[in-house]
Amino acid sequence: MSALRQAAYGLTLFLTSAGALVVEIVAGRMLAPYVGMSLYTWTAIIAVVLAGLSAGHWIGGRLAAPEITAATARRGIAVALGLAGLFTAGCAPLLKALAVLLGDTTAPPLLLITLLAGGVFLLPSLFVGVVSPVLTKLAIDDAPQRQGPVLGRMFALGAAGSILGTLTAGYLFISWIGSSGTMLAVAGLYLAFAVAYWLQGRKSFVTAPVLALIVLAGVGLGQLPGYAAPCRVESDYYCIRVVDLTPQSGRPSAAMVLDHLAHSLNDRDDPTLLYSPYLDFVARRTESLLAGRPPRAYFIGGGAFTLPRAWAARFPKADLVVAEIDPAVTRVAAEAMWLDVTAPALHVIHADARATLAHLPRDQRFDLILGDAFHDFSIPPHLVTREFHRLVRDRLAPGGAYAINVIDQSENPRFTFALVKTMQRDFPAVEVWLDDDSRRQGGRVTFVVLGLTVPSASSVLRAAAPFRRTWLRWPPDDLAARIAAADVPVLTDDFAPVDRLMVGFLLRPDESLH
Repeated sequence: MSALRQAAYGLTLFLTSAGALVVEIVAGRMLAPYVGMSLYTWTAIIAVVLAGLSAGHWIGGRLAAPEITAATARRGIAVALGLAGLFTAGCAPLLKALAVLLGDTTAPPLLLITLLAGGVFLLPSLFVGVVSPVLTKLAIDDAPQRQGPVLGRMFALGAAGSILGTLTAGYLFISWIGSSGTMLAVAGLYLAFAVAYWLQGRKSFVTAPVLALIVLAGVGLGQLPGYAAPCRVESDYYCIRVVDLTPQSGRPSAAMVLDHLAHSLNDRDDPTLLYSPYLDFVARRTESLLAGRPPRAYFIGGGAFTLPRAWAARFPKADLVVAEIDPAVTRVAAEAMWLDVTAPALHVIHADARATLAHLPRDQRFDLILGDAFHDFSIPPHLVTREFHRLVRDRLAPGGAYAINVIDQSENPRFTFALVKTMQRDFPAVEVWLDDDSRRQGGRVTFVVLGLTVPSASSVLRAAAPFRRTWLRWPPDDLAARIAAADVPVLTDDFAPVDRLMVGFLLRPDESLH
């Protein structure tokens, strides 16, 4: 009998520890549609979960005092897991409600991230944290002559469960049943153990209806509107949504949103209509140098496939290679954003863009390499380093250009300064361009940084139709002075503090995050 109890205590600790880490991993995916996914998001999540577990362990230690009977300890486990189950089941609707409430404030994004993470995920972690010391007390009391081995076994099972939870959340559950489904599964696990520990050794029929109500409450939370997935598709990489922009544009059109950042817009009837100023600039500048020749281009990130789609329609004999790491993004672009993946000019590779570029045939060169990959508003660090820029430079055809889309502050774009400083090590000419409307508005803007072998002939590019846009090049002397004054680092594979350089976004209110 003692061996069975030891096995039961160990199994409970193993699986509840797994559940705690599942919640931590899923928390990142759940927050992404509201505040994006960055180093700061994960920092907040890990800190909140650890704070909850620590507080729970402290409370559990009080329940594991020597004078506490086994029956009382088991009831404490049941209550803690029942509450953990309820709060875990309520994460999705609570997050949605808090995001709406806090989104209407002028809170800086960094504060918003912390408040959302703490408000939603602290209590589930706290209540499941109560369980570990109480279970360990029960296991030791059941075998007092083997305190050391029992203590080591329980610690090991807790750690092993955490490993299992991390692996199954990231590799299995999110892509299998989604983040909301995963949270409900964890809640169900907690509630099942709560019922088992409450009823263990009890004959009273009074407690059964009470616990049944707790289970039903947890199931009922799963039916709340908040559990309607905010994603069209929840892939291994993104929460993917498609937003109908027909009312705004007056034409059948849509935008793809990955997590909470829109990745360009597509027009159904005219693929060459480029709503995004930065894509319009890149297309016009590249085409002006080709003299009608079909472009050879490599796209770092597919997103809505806006420019590849436009060029595939205009230049059937073009060579357009798109490295999009997420097959679900391509599938949604084809299903809902009118991308023809069978176009002869288009070649889609579902892999990391840097690794793909490195393994292309060595004689394959491009007129344009366009960097347009983002984790929320920041670019993945391995795509902005000097080592990567050398690879890009060596893949450009004579006269070719490397263009990278950068979201930054207009007033003090420290990341842009660091990127330019880094690119200047390997490109003879590096330019920063911005459309005039964005320059006048200020705030968050989208720069286009060009790496060239020959500087642009003009500092202004104008387009009369259909949007009457004007793009301006940052004056080289002023740019050089600003970079020198900013004292930013050269970005390398060893040191590329992208999130720190962009922390200005997270310390000031920004309408784009509301």
